[in-house]
Amino acid sequence: MGLRDYYCNTILPELRKELGEKRSVMSMPKLVKITLNMGVGQAKDDKKLLEHAVRDMSEISARKPIVTLTKASEAGFKIREGWPIGCKVTLRRERMYDFLENYISIVCPKMRDFKGYSVKSFDKQGNFNIGVKEQIVFSEIRYDKIDKIRGLDIAISISAKNAYEAYLLLSKMHMPFRDKLTNKEAV
Repeated sequence: MGLRDYYCNTILPELRKELGEKRSVMSMPKLVKITLNMGVGQAKDDKKLLEHAVRDMSEISARKPIVTLTKASEAGFKIREGWPIGCKVTLRRERMYDFLENYISIVCPKMRDFKGYSVKSFDKQGNFNIGVKEQIVFSEIRYDKIDKIRGLDIAISISAKNAYEAYLLLSKMHMPFRDKLTNKEAV
């Protein structure tokens, strides 16, 4: 049973009991999208670094990433408007659930010195942001093929009224949290 089926058959009824049975199923918190972003600041000097980042991102997500460009010139960083600076992928529907299931069950246990995520990573709307320091924790990446260790950002967008509802959803999906979030703290 995949994570999407687990959400529909197990998590959704539990959320309805905890958050109030009078609320409709459509108003319950659910995953909207997962965005993976990899910034490659050194790409301004060496275009090969961006090609390697795009390759790594496509292996992690099983999707072709888009190259992100700078929006404005910044003299301090010696970059001009329109230069390629990173890549990103947005996952929705079944791929989103597959990625999250893989991340929770395989990637999190492989991270060194990992004690769980802080509940402070939620924003007021209930979105959850994660920073991964090394792309090699993903089993899709072959260690002998990488040129450089680079990190990536994972933004999990959730349709929740507040951070507490999003916390409930992710904790029921077995996301490893360091501490608990109460409804009073989330407001």
